[in-house]
Amino acid sequence: MTGRLSVVATPIGNLDDVTLRALQTLREADAILAEDTRRTRVLCTHHGVQTPLRAFHAHSSDEKVAAFARELAEGASFALVTDAGTPLVSDPGARLVTAAAALGVRVEPIPGPSAPLAALSASGLRVGAFRFVGFLPRSGGRRKKAMAAMREAEEATVLFEAANRLAKTLRELSDAIGPERPAAVCRELTKLHEEIARGSLSELAARFAEGARGEVTLVVEGRGEETEDAPLDRDAALDRARALLDEGLRTKEAARQLSEELSVPSGEAYALVLQARDLEAREG
Repeated sequence: MTGRLSVVATPIGNLDDVTLRALQTLREADAILAEDTRRTRVLCTHHGVQTPLRAFHAHSSDEKVAAFARELAEGASFALVTDAGTPLVSDPGARLVTAAAALGVRVEPIPGPSAPLAALSASGLRVGAFRFVGFLPRSGGRRKKAMAAMREAEEATVLFEAANRLAKTLRELSDAIGPERPAAVCRELTKLHEEIARGSLSELAARFAEGARGEVTLVVEGRGEETEDAPLDRDAALDRARALLDEGLRTKEAARQLSEELSVPSGEAYALVLQARDLEAREG
C-alpha cells in the first residue's frame, strides 16, 4: 500500500495562523519535509508538534527526491512544508509532488495561509482576476519582457520582491507600466509591523525610495478589459472628468474615479482628466 504526501500550508508570519487540520497532519506524519528545518522547528515547538524534521529544499538532489518518492511509494506518510505559506507557490516542492504522483502516491492539499492571496484580499485594487509571477528576473531582457507583460495584462499581477530591491523595482515598474497605475506594497503581512501601502506606482516609488524592511508582496492592478463593441464616448468622458474636477477632486483622485466609473485603464483616465483640466484652463 502506498503512502501519502500532504502538502501543508503554514503561517506566513503569525504562528497562530494555522488550521487545526494542518496541525493534525503535521502530528500524524512519519516526518515533516521542511525547506528550512530551523524555521519549521519554531512552528512545531510553538504548537507542541514532535514529528521528526527532514530537510528538503531547492538544492536537494534528484537522488534525494527519488529516495523520498520511493519511501512514499512503500507506505511512508510525509508532510511537505515551505518556510512560510503554501508549498509550490514560488517554492521548490514541485519535483517531489511530480515524482510521488508518478509512483501512484496519494498527494493531498492541506490549504491555509498564502502571501499572494493575503495581499490581494487587502490591496484595495481591482482584482477580479490575477496572475502570480513569483520574483521578477533580476536584470536584462527577461526583466524588461516581464514588466512589458505586466503593462499589457488585463488582470492584476502579484509578485514577491526583496526589501532591498523594492525601491529599484518600483521605479522601473513606474517607467515601464506608467506612473499612475494603481498598486499596493504589502509588507510583513500578519506580523507585528504589517504595512499595506496603496497608491500609484510613482507614489509608491517615492514612498519607498529609501527601501524597506521585511518580506514584501507587491500587487499591481491590471490595465482592464477592452470592449471593442462599446467604444469610449470621449466627449462624454471629458464632460464627466470636468465634473469630477469641479467637485473639488484632485487630478489623481478624479482619474481613479473616472477609471472605475467608465471601466477604462487608469492611464487613459488620467490622460482624460489632464485634457479636461487643460480645457477648463483655456476656457476660464
